[in-house]
Amino acid sequence: MDPDPYAPPAVTVVVITRDRRSSLLRTLGRLTDEGGTPAVAGADAGGRARPPVIVVDNGSADGTTEAVATAHPAVAVIGLPDNLGAAGRNVGVSEATTRYVAFADDDSWWAPGALDRAAAVLDAHPRLALVAARVLVGPEERLDPTCAAMATSPLGDGDDGPGPSVLGFLACGSVVRRDAFLAVGGFERRLGVGGEEELLALDLAAAGWDLAYVGCVVAHHHPAPARDVEGRRRRQTRNSLWVAWLRLPVDLAGRESVRVARSAVGTSGGRRGIVDAVAGWRWVRQGRAVVPPDVAARRRRL
Repeated sequence: MDPDPYAPPAVTVVVITRDRRSSLLRTLGRLTDEGGTPAVAGADAGGRARPPVIVVDNGSADGTTEAVATAHPAVAVIGLPDNLGAAGRNVGVSEATTRYVAFADDDSWWAPGALDRAAAVLDAHPRLALVAARVLVGPEERLDPTCAAMATSPLGDGDDGPGPSVLGFLACGSVVRRDAFLAVGGFERRLGVGGEEELLALDLAAAGWDLAYVGCVVAHHHPAPARDVEGRRRRQTRNSLWVAWLRLPVDLAGRESVRVARSAVGTSGGRRGIVDAVAGWRWVRQGRAVVPPDVAARRRRL
């Protein structure tokens, strides 16, 4: 069934950014020009209301908020005084008024029709909190390796689910049920950006929600070639250890810690990540809340 052209939007797009004005402006322009999620309010060529877009600027110093306000006046821009990392998305979700929220980065966007499909899937599955999309990387549209893994998830399709059940996702290719996201607290600020998704996935599952990979929902990601590889590896190593220590039973947390450490010790970023994780042990101990046995059993299968 085609979407009702007179229905209000069901999905808001929340974009986080920091000091990447040019990339963000190109992305917002591409969203409009190529028929993806529109970057302006109003109606599309078919008369349907366009999804609203909220840009959350994590304390940029390059004039991002002013540039977006000038180039895309219909886009809501929230300028934060500090860098909240992935938790900046929480601010955008709180401001959204739609049932569902789609995330994007300043170098990613949604394919035409993707958000209508995601909303239809979420409408049809009331216990589904998150749709993990198929993310295509770069102009050659390579399938992201994480998506390839999710497509063959050993967790099956759950109870008549729309796709493979998962306990992880790519933030720039996910659509969430707003109320479920806010109820579990969204993204943890201390994790920053880099491997922040798993903690949220476990918290949603622990609260009784389902998460599924739905390959017909497509997002595009064109990451910049210049990246702080070691800095990201450092954060990902730290976050992998923190998530294990925060949520997994002792035996599973121990095995995960060994796995992460073995893969990390060969790089300077990985070694620093281990040190960072240990340094945060006091916070981890205070926030430890082990997932229910059924969620732990599913995590073991992964």
